Amino acid sequence: MVFKVSKVSTTPIDGQKPGTSGLRKKVKVFIQPHYLQNFVQSTFNALTPEKVRGATLVVSGDGRYFSKDAIQIIIKMSAANGVKRVWVGQNGLLSTPAVSAVIRERVGVDGSKATGAFILTASHNPGGPHEDFGIKYNMENGGPAPEAITDKIFENTKTITEYLIAEDLPNIDISTIGVANFSGPEGQFDVEVFDSASDYVKLMKLIFDFELIRKLLSSSKFTFCYDALHGVAGAYAHRIFVEELGALESSLLNCVPKEDFGGGHPDPNLTYAKELVARMGLGKSDSAVDPPEFGAAADGDADRNMILGKRFFVTPSDSVAIIAANAVDAIPYFSSGLKGVA
Repeated sequence: MVFKVSKVSTTPIDGQKPGTSGLRKKVKVFIQPHYLQNFVQSTFNALTPEKVRGATLVVSGDGRYFSKDAIQIIIKMSAANGVKRVWVGQNGLLSTPAVSAVIRERVGVDGSKATGAFILTASHNPGGPHEDFGIKYNMENGGPAPEAITDKIFENTKTITEYLIAEDLPNIDISTIGVANFSGPEGQFDVEVFDSASDYVKLMKLIFDFELIRKLLSSSKFTFCYDALHGVAGAYAHRIFVEELGALESSLLNCVPKEDFGGGHPDPNLTYAKELVARMGLGKSDSAVDPPEFGAAADGDADRNMILGKRFFVTPSDSVAIIAANAVDAIPYFSSGLKGVA
């Protein structure tokens, strides 16, 4: 079908300077007329023309409430602003690290590479109709927009008077893998829905020794538990741990992504990851069941983690130190040397 571009008059939004974690507000703020649209257009206006017109953008997130509606809005605005194609993870799901991997590693059938991404997440904050929503922009290197860009976005949100949107573009079925083609004033516009895990798993196989991990997980002496807290990490847990590494399904906890994170708080700490904490033998009451040797949890968008051992907790600083101390010998990606940690 052929779509038309509309210019919609608007007024500035109550600006909050977006940092590297983007703009975060309650859902009730984002669903106000023009609010999300103003931020998205302000972002397009802050980018150089070659990063928008004819470009390929990724649009996905942690699956929290309002994400599916936001994805449709951003697709229509991308088309109106001259973007050539949009890549969407199936069901709108991509972890923040996976978005980075897709930007840097994925190549389209026509040789296209992504120049940036809108990531829909409020990180480790709760989701639901009365909870948090967020949006941020990542650049062509896979990392968050630098301060020079976020400053421009912020200034644009304070002066914006109109935004562009292809209102007659139909909503895309983001639950089904495939490509939808449309025609607009500047030529063809494509939306591709792709498997959320494939590119990320491919990169993980380059970083880690999957064969060695598979041997560990097959040992009767080693047990583990992974808790996704009903966040986007659940979209990868089964594929990586069960299908690729041969772990038991019972090793996974809360690995079905939900818009409200199952009513919980997707922050991987001793307070909110209660089920994992109890299973690892750190609950208030003793369990007769022998805890697993290893436990881990991820936050809503899967870029923050918590590590546990049998009846003990590893602080985040210590877990990074342990990885750093063993990286060169244990992780193929760092075999030539560890450049830094964060």
